[in-house]
Amino acid sequence: MKDAHIPGHPHPLSATIEEAVAIFAKMGFSVALGPELEDEYHNFDALNIPKEHPARDMQDTFWIKNKPGYVMRTHTSNVQIRFMEQLVKAGKTPPFAIIVPGKVFRNEATDATHEMQFSQIEGLAIGKDITMAHLKGTLLAFFKHFFGDDSEIRFRPSFFPFVEPGVEVDVKTGGRWVELLGAGMVHPKVLENCGIDPKVYQGFAFGMGADRLLMMKKGIPDVRYSYQGDLRFNQF
Repeated sequence: MKDAHIPGHPHPLSATIEEAVAIFAKMGFSVALGPELEDEYHNFDALNIPKEHPARDMQDTFWIKNKPGYVMRTHTSNVQIRFMEQLVKAGKTPPFAIIVPGKVFRNEATDATHEMQFSQIEGLAIGKDITMAHLKGTLLAFFKHFFGDDSEIRFRPSFFPFVEPGVEVDVKTGGRWVELLGAGMVHPKVLENCGIDPKVYQGFAFGMGADRLLMMKKGIPDVRYSYQGDLRFNQF
């Protein structure tokens, strides 16, 4: 007796990431990937996060005991650094625009909106004469495609070591505002660390949680549902 054919079904989180990447690809972004186990230079130092920064504290970071100086990456921004380094090493210059999907790890307590492992989608665009207006236009176009034409966004001032100025971005969909991501103009020091002249080039960066996108779009109340292996979750 032959086994019955059971068609596969993409996990809702995987489908969300694929949808987001496809939208950014239509806007000219290419996908870049990198290591989940990362050295502290690419995860912290090159991103203008000095050793005394609280993000290096044990409550936030999984340090590798048998591999000193290495962490499970706390964001996919390490890929942005590696991409720019490789670009310069190859003798190339901007412009470029990349989107970086992948898993990240935070040493923190779990609850309905936080997990120790989650998926992030980061973007980076570098060129000449890029402004905050380009950042806002890119994000607004994305959310209108992802959530619908009634989507709105707003910027609120915030601080992140690797961007200046930095903003938190709220998205309005379904009649309510929700904080969804951090963003800003890439800090000149970050460009310098990668060998790119900040007097010639500038750009923007942003990072959002794919899990949060899924929860908001599908009305899922608890981020932990994505990782419990319950096949009923695939109905979303």
